[in-house]
Amino acid sequence: MTVPAVTTDQIPADQAEERPHSRWTFLRDVLVFQLKLLLGNLHNLVFVPISLIAAGADILFLSGRQGARFYKVMEWAREGDEAIGLYSALDENAEVQRSYSVDAVVARVEDIIIGEYAKGGTAATVKTAVDRALDRIQRETPAKLDPEDIIKRAAEKIREKVKRRTAAP
Repeated sequence: MTVPAVTTDQIPADQAEERPHSRWTFLRDVLVFQLKLLLGNLHNLVFVPISLIAAGADILFLSGRQGARFYKVMEWAREGDEAIGLYSALDENAEVQRSYSVDAVVARVEDIIIGEYAKGGTAATVKTAVDRALDRIQRETPAKLDPEDIIKRAAEKIREKVKRRTAAP
C-alpha cells in the first residue's frame, strides 16, 4: 500500500507552523539520546569494576552491615544514572530537577545558543557564551560528584580498612 505524499500546501496553517519546531525538537532529542547512551556506557564501564572491588572488599573485610561498601557504590551509580536520565524525553511533564543532570546542561547550553542567535550573534559569540555557561556549570557542580574525587575517596577508605584489619591481631 502506497501512502500519498503530502505537500506543505495541504497541511493546515496551524500545523505547518508547528511542524518545523517539532522537527527540531525531534532532532535535538535524537542527539541528546545518543549523548546519554554514550554517557550511560561510560557510567557502566566505570561502575562495573568499582562495584566489584567494593563487593570484594565487603566479602574480605566485614565492616558495619554486610555489603556496606557495595551499597554505597550502588548509591553513587544510581545518582549518576538519574543525572543521565536516559529516557527523560518520553516524559512530557518532566521538570529538570537537578542543575547537573544531562537534560539541565543541554537546556542551559541550548538557551545560550538560542539567546545569542536571537541577538544576531556570530558563531564566535555563541561559542564564547557556551564556554561561559559550561564554566559556570562546572563551578556549580557539587564536589561530591567529581569522579576523580569519588574514586580517590573510595580507594582511601578501602586502604584504611585494610590497614586496620591487618594491624588487628
